[in-house]
Amino acid sequence: MSARLEKVWRAINADRLRKIFIDMLDIYSPSGKEEDIQIYLEDLLLKAGFSVERQEVDEDRYNLRVTIGPEEPLLYLVGHVDTVPAWDLDTFGPFQEEGGVIRGLGSADMKGGCAAMVEVWLAMADALEPSEFPSVGLLLVVGEEDNGAGSMTFLETCSPPWVVIGEPTSLAAKFSHFGYLEAGFVTRGLQSHSSLPELGHNAVESMLRVLLFLGNDPLFDRSISEIVYSIREMRSSQAGFVVPDRCETWIDMHLPPDHDPIALQDAIRRIVANLDQIIPGLDLDVTFDFASSGYNLGSNNQAGKILREVYPHLGLSLQMDPFRSHSDGNLFFAAGVKPLVLGPGSLETAHTPDERVNFEEISCAARIYAALCLGMGGGGV
Repeated sequence: MSARLEKVWRAINADRLRKIFIDMLDIYSPSGKEEDIQIYLEDLLLKAGFSVERQEVDEDRYNLRVTIGPEEPLLYLVGHVDTVPAWDLDTFGPFQEEGGVIRGLGSADMKGGCAAMVEVWLAMADALEPSEFPSVGLLLVVGEEDNGAGSMTFLETCSPPWVVIGEPTSLAAKFSHFGYLEAGFVTRGLQSHSSLPELGHNAVESMLRVLLFLGNDPLFDRSISEIVYSIREMRSSQAGFVVPDRCETWIDMHLPPDHDPIALQDAIRRIVANLDQIIPGLDLDVTFDFASSGYNLGSNNQAGKILREVYPHLGLSLQMDPFRSHSDGNLFFAAGVKPLVLGPGSLETAHTPDERVNFEEISCAARIYAALCLGMGGGGV
């Protein structure tokens, strides 16, 4: 390791990092309501002497961008400050268990990663002279859990060579990323009194038959298919004690990096094309509102080299496998940027009432991010 990295690692302050993380968990910041947490983070960075740019996304919604170093950033650390809505507004904040595990909405996805990124900036300000700063950027975006609006706004004017996105990976390095396809299904029927279903046509029953047929296709057989297929939501018309005349279903599909989401759209359309011959009275519409291709960067690059050098110093085993969820990484890749997804916390608990992260992972993430900034921003690790 370089003397410069050793100085920054020594300057990473565990108590300060913990406070930043807990403070962030205490601020409710679902998509669309991120201003309070952005004000908090902006104040931290301004007090450390950084120039912070507010990048407007919508009214009262903005990204925060900080750049340092002598050149345009060669790498950005990217974190999203928004979360999914709280399951219970009385219990969304942080609470700690034994063993350093901290629970709370957004703890893994991804306030732990954001806190580690901010701490790297504060540690660099403490440890380095401005002339020693690497050419890197920090980007704290809004709207990732909604539609990626923050990252899309950034990409309208900036396209750095690399970004590191702090989504929860349990510190595994995700140089490859699944693609994503969202499918919307609508069935229509005919209302009748609930006690006389034979006089109507039940849209929910039609939908269940469609989904059963689709799920039985080899394309979505979990024992043989690589496609991750999940029925996310279903709702029907609510008109009292009647047979429902409309049912809507949304399905998430995560595709391995080499799968084409457009080809999957075509396959689904073929599967359901003749279902009206099997399901009496079927009236079905299928739409695909969002599709995003996956990618595989490989690890034979500067970022992979740095991680292979740094992980043994942290007592960590470097794991590399694809990121199975959707993230802003897909947007960055589509814009010509190389996105590495790497952060503290596990994806399994994200978006659930059991969301949690081990604080030691957040501390390690800060050291990893520091190594990547110094190694890829110029000057060597």
